[in-house]
Amino acid sequence: MNRNMLRAWFRASRPPFYIATLIPLVIGWILGAKGGSSRPLLFLMVNLASFAVHMATNLMNDYFDYVQGADAGEAIGGSRVLQDGQISLNALRKAIILLYSLATLVGIYIVVGLNLWAMLPMLVFSLFSSIFYVAPPIRYGYHGLGELLVGINMGPVMVVGTYWVFSGRPGWTPFFISIPVGFMVAAILYYQSLPDIETDEAVDKRTIAVRLGKRFAPIGLIMFWIVIYLCILTLILAGILPWPALASFLTFPIFIKMVGIVKRITHWVELDRHGKYARMLYFFNGLIIILALLM
Repeated sequence: MNRNMLRAWFRASRPPFYIATLIPLVIGWILGAKGGSSRPLLFLMVNLASFAVHMATNLMNDYFDYVQGADAGEAIGGSRVLQDGQISLNALRKAIILLYSLATLVGIYIVVGLNLWAMLPMLVFSLFSSIFYVAPPIRYGYHGLGELLVGINMGPVMVVGTYWVFSGRPGWTPFFISIPVGFMVAAILYYQSLPDIETDEAVDKRTIAVRLGKRFAPIGLIMFWIVIYLCILTLILAGILPWPALASFLTFPIFIKMVGIVKRITHWVELDRHGKYARMLYFFNGLIIILALLM
């Protein structure tokens, strides 16, 4: 495999975005390992399965959005490796099968090895959500349910699931802490849908942003982050999150800047260039929660 092909696969898998998966896994690991062993090798296995699903989901989105025309023309969603002819549909399909197979094998190994059969429905739900985000016949991402399902998977499923693996049981504390985490990942997905609002509407991809329209879509972004900050504050006041998590409010200027950009730009495709602010908000808030839990 030459260097250009390696770059194409790197571009398609989008590994830098794995931070969105790593943060909830680390939170669940910290909570689950308290009072016991951290078992780093087991955490690496959890990461391996999660990374395989994360990468497979990205490839699935590229594959089916391309086939269904959602990433055609001026659309900027996806990695564009298919549109640019860097990777073939057949190669992408084989990679997807390989990655889901790897994730399934590692998941079964963990469930059987730790006797965590009660976790199986959660794992099946996660796999189902990954496959049918844009895959027919369900395509829930085309019906405005993307943020909901992604938020559930990247919040409660990952945090509680990882906690469960290390503690041997589910728990309410990781569930409550997972709520703002899930909302933050959903907010990233919501922001990413804004630049494609016109092209998504053209192919009947009815995301939340498309349903709200350009007039009200910025309000949706504001509401996401108001809920996130209120969740964090509530968890601190309830004693579920340690008080150093109040540092999350230091990220508020980034939120203000992001909202200002959305309101100011008229050609929304340009919003893609400013997606770093949505990712920065998630990264810094997630890091603050992790550091607070370690104190």
